[in-house]
Amino acid sequence: MPELPEVETTVAGLRSVLDGAVLSRVEPRRADLRFPIPVDLRQRMTGATVTGLTRRAKYGLIGTDRGDTLIFHLGMSGRWRVDPSEIGTHDHLILETGAGRLLALNDPRRFGFVDLVRSDAWEAYTPFTRMGPEPLGPDFDAAMLVRVLAGKGTSIKATLLDQRIVAGLGNIYVCEALNMAGIAPTRAAGRISARRLALLVDAIRAVLSAAIAAGGSTLRDYARPDGELGYFSKQWRVYGREGLPCPCGGTVRRRVDGGRSTFFCQQCQR
Repeated sequence: MPELPEVETTVAGLRSVLDGAVLSRVEPRRADLRFPIPVDLRQRMTGATVTGLTRRAKYGLIGTDRGDTLIFHLGMSGRWRVDPSEIGTHDHLILETGAGRLLALNDPRRFGFVDLVRSDAWEAYTPFTRMGPEPLGPDFDAAMLVRVLAGKGTSIKATLLDQRIVAGLGNIYVCEALNMAGIAPTRAAGRISARRLALLVDAIRAVLSAAIAAGGSTLRDYARPDGELGYFSKQWRVYGREGLPCPCGGTVRRRVDGGRSTFFCQQCQR
């Protein structure tokens, strides 16, 4: 599943094509993806000028001068294709600009979705109201973690994956950050010192920033809007590296928690 760095990379790629552009054509090519596509999407978006693009957690937002914002989620296999040579079976939403640029939302598994909300109320969009702060934003710091993790007996890995605690963190980058910070994924969240939580915050920021700079990680069907593949997977410390050396010299191990693979090193993560 595309995680925060992949969505950030996607939004940056779309921004280079869409920001300030007039949407001359908006064509949903089916009635639904994971959820129904708004029936008035074509009417409300055609002819609108894109005024800005941003991201919230793993969601992309495309604002317009009509006061509407298109929200998209890439699900398991979704990606935007820029100026495709032809429209394929799995291209479910087409956007064309007045300058002739073409964008296609491609989603073979159809676990993604698009929605349309008023721009002045997007923060009240139901999924967003239950989210914690952005991990790269100013509200995410050690003091915040100390406060929200106090008394929690759940593992630190499971806690970081809880979107109510921090928005947008996924399995790959939590595994990587915990390894960088030297914290065992199974350690109880409420029993980690403030000093170690400060190291964890720094590690989360470093891992996410490096992944964004690398264009994300390529897993299964993910690619950037320009078709290029992210290469952060070449920098993974532990994820997907069972039996291989950890940067500390130990051996990367794998366990399954809640149906998800957890990669870690017993030698350096305590």
